[in-house]
Amino acid sequence: MKSLFSTLRHDIPSSIVVFFVALPLCLGIALASGAPLFSGLIAGIIGGIVVGSLSGSNIGVSGPAAGLAAIVLTAIGTLGGFENFLLAVVLGGIIQIIFGVLRAGIIGYYFPSSVIKGMLTGIGIIIILKQIPHFFGYDADPEGDFAFLQVDGETTFSEIFKTIDYIQPGSALIGFIGLAILILWEKVLSKKGKIFQLVQGPLVAVVLGIVFYILTKSNPSLSIDASHLVSVPVPEDASSFLNQFSMPNFGAITNPQIWVVAFTLALVASLETLLCVEATDKLDPRKNVTPTNRELLAQGTGNIISGMIGGLPITQVIVRSSANIQSGGRSKMSAIIHGFLLLISVMIIPKLLNMIPLSVLAAVLLVVGYKLAKPALFKKMYDLGWNQFLPFTITVLGIIFIDLLYGIGLGLAVGVVVVLIRSYQNSHFLNKEHGEEGKLKITLAEEVTFFNKGAILKELDQIPPNSYLEFDVRKTRFLDYDIIEILEDFAFKAKERNITIKLISERGIVENPPSYIEFFKLRPKRA
Repeated sequence: MKSLFSTLRHDIPSSIVVFFVALPLCLGIALASGAPLFSGLIAGIIGGIVVGSLSGSNIGVSGPAAGLAAIVLTAIGTLGGFENFLLAVVLGGIIQIIFGVLRAGIIGYYFPSSVIKGMLTGIGIIIILKQIPHFFGYDADPEGDFAFLQVDGETTFSEIFKTIDYIQPGSALIGFIGLAILILWEKVLSKKGKIFQLVQGPLVAVVLGIVFYILTKSNPSLSIDASHLVSVPVPEDASSFLNQFSMPNFGAITNPQIWVVAFTLALVASLETLLCVEATDKLDPRKNVTPTNRELLAQGTGNIISGMIGGLPITQVIVRSSANIQSGGRSKMSAIIHGFLLLISVMIIPKLLNMIPLSVLAAVLLVVGYKLAKPALFKKMYDLGWNQFLPFTITVLGIIFIDLLYGIGLGLAVGVVVVLIRSYQNSHFLNKEHGEEGKLKITLAEEVTFFNKGAILKELDQIPPNSYLEFDVRKTRFLDYDIIEILEDFAFKAKERNITIKLISERGIVENPPSYIEFFKLRPKRA
């Protein structure tokens, strides 16, 4: 507990940024799902406070997911009402807990690095494309609709072209001002003093957005209409606030359609969560490894509670998680505090929240999207070879032109084909020997692919501190890039655990090599 509170100076500023990212997404996903707006906020609050507390992830943030919006929209109609759907959410949470008990979380280790990076990049690009209309004040499509075929009848690209005819001067102006502040804050001011690190740029941009809205109310050319502002439900009193919560209809538990939807939600939500866990662990500068089975238990518990009080289904979500990482979040306190910020703000200051221009929040999301999809990453993946670049590109294109899960599925299918082409059947990939006290030897086989990630991670994690590890790769003909990344991450943690690594290869013996990626990149290829 002490370690959690010791990082508050990093977690509190980060939680504020995550709060501003989560607020429009919670509302937008609820709108795109055909559910009450407040149900999205409930999911965000539970995802932050409950799932954040139970999760083993230091930097993951949970809440309503865009990838489930289409399923939710269809389910509410076919199940005969929102209360029936809430029962499916509760049952889905129970099924997720069963998945966790059965240790199904290991599935997350079997997604290749190229697909995970493609997912991050694709989401970054889709955030940018989806936020361009909101940035200029055209808000026909709700925030959180990440599908190519949008709920307003347009596509991602036709919406951008249509925006040209609907630019709102006030929204666009404060959007550009907000974007300029965010860039200035990160590139210049954050390096000038601690005050600029404690007070994050997004908070300043949002406050200026509220001030701009108030000052331009009477200006016919710059005033911002309510349809271009955040729209949090405003209760008249405590009673009307409590009336926004709903209970599931347990009388429908014998309806087989309820169980079909529950299993679908559990399966899709678990898959999205495991993919996000894998992605956020890669983004984490401290290289923490999230326990995936514990994550499924946390998500299942969150979905049970969310469904019981009228919330949407929850997953760990990459947009909020990456915003948390980019803002310097260190522990789960960031996710938890963001959940409390959502709860307190919708109870106490909903009218103030409804003065925030959506264009300012779009500016925040544009920065998040750019950091996920930096152009340099495309060159890096290209330089790694076609076996990395092809699944990466297919994943990106699938996410942009279809949706998140289809894109990942296409990328995974291509990744498997690439591995089958490059790999031969091999029953042994790792041999572990115990020498004299404190000495270990690991010998890799001829072919080692990303299918072996889970077992290698487990073996490396079990190596005790103050050990001496000999890592023999002399017989290895093919070593997947995913495994090289694991070795790179392990070397980072080995220094903290005082583990000495001796790498034995055809090129000779190297102790504690500075970079495994560069070592294997320069290593001569065997025929």
